[in-house]
Amino acid sequence: MERLQTGIAAPELNLKDEYSQFLKRKVLALLLSLLGIILLTGVAVTLGSAHITPTQVYSCILARFFPDHFVTTDFLDTIVWKLRLHRVILAIFAGMGLAIAGAAMQGILKNPLASPFTLGIASAASFGASLAIILGAGFIGGEYLIVGNAFVFTIIASLGVYGLAKYRGVSPETMVLAGIAIMYLFSAMTSSLQYVGHSEQVHEVVFWMMGSLGRSSWDKVGIIALVTVLCSLILMRLSWDINALGAGDETAESLGVNVELVRVSGMMLAALITASVICFTGTIGFIG
Repeated sequence: MERLQTGIAAPELNLKDEYSQFLKRKVLALLLSLLGIILLTGVAVTLGSAHITPTQVYSCILARFFPDHFVTTDFLDTIVWKLRLHRVILAIFAGMGLAIAGAAMQGILKNPLASPFTLGIASAASFGASLAIILGAGFIGGEYLIVGNAFVFTIIASLGVYGLAKYRGVSPETMVLAGIAIMYLFSAMTSSLQYVGHSEQVHEVVFWMMGSLGRSSWDKVGIIALVTVLCSLILMRLSWDINALGAGDETAESLGVNVELVRVSGMMLAALITASVICFTGTIGFIG
């Protein structure tokens, strides 16, 4: 009996040790990545026509929070805080949001090539932006006309995919096929708008579709950061359920997972993150 108990306990102990080591490696990798982002942020802010050093960048940033210990100048404040830093921070949150959304979609669809743009989100956002640029029509007026259109049509595309998938059964294959149908539909409508638009308008549409951080501001960074962080926290709570989907729907259901709810919730959260990013940056979905 002692031998049997020892034989059973030993593998369990080894699994616990392996899992602890796995967590330590994961935490170490996250800390090293965070350190790398901080270092690269200082380097990225130095790039531009006005030459400044990473030391000056970090000094200028820290002077905002610790004015008694670090020194800066009006010139550095203008370059760092008003012109460059918000673009770099926007790139960080956009990359983080699209990466998380992409990982969620890969788990939901059980396909390593899947991304939020598999659902036709990029095409819908492009159509919304084209509608605002060429026809001047939109849901929100003023400076947020293009942004509002891109966001609203992204959500419409996500709801359309869900509706088609719900009609035929919410499975990975159905969601992918519905997404492809939505993508071609909005791509065709975007092409029609480009056909009737003037050359300057078409040029602006193409430039928007290429993606850019030039339209960044601290307000936009705040919106993207808030949506990304909140949705990411919810996706982290769903991460075990999403991982269970990888073993198959029947296996996930046997483990107590509400497959349809998890799949739809994960899809909508990934779509919301993607919508909040690309409505400000354009269709830079390859990051996902």
